[in-house]
Amino acid sequence: MGGGRGVSTLTDLTSLGDCRLIPLRTVDDPRGSITIVEAERDIPFPIERTYHLHGVPADGRRGGHAHRRLEQILIAVAGAFEVLLDSGAEQRRVRLDDPRTGLYIPAGVWREMDSFTEGSVCVVLASMPYDPDEYVRDYEEFLAWQGR
Repeated sequence: MGGGRGVSTLTDLTSLGDCRLIPLRTVDDPRGSITIVEAERDIPFPIERTYHLHGVPADGRRGGHAHRRLEQILIAVAGAFEVLLDSGAEQRRVRLDDPRTGLYIPAGVWREMDSFTEGSVCVVLASMPYDPDEYVRDYEEFLAWQGR
């Protein structure tokens, strides 16, 4: 499951209190705005992978998993969507609709994304390259991992 590379145990798992909105440095001028994200300065980890979600229908869903070690920042660079954060003990919903704000999600938190507006684009900054063994894609397995 964890590829043998330091799979988290219950004692290292995070709570929803560790998830937070991070204001991103933005410079405005009459020509428009630029928002800056520098690894380990603006966000709490080095960036090893970036990708973006786009073309998601309004009734579409993304996510539906947790990560064992990977940390992420989600940014709604266009449009809006909601993120359900779930620790196994509690849940919280966050609406992302401002490209000047990122949502930090540490390892060990289940996430589901929905309520996309037309033309939404979500940029994801990740602390690790893609590794299929890094994902917990089954909610019951996630709850067991959380000791629930």
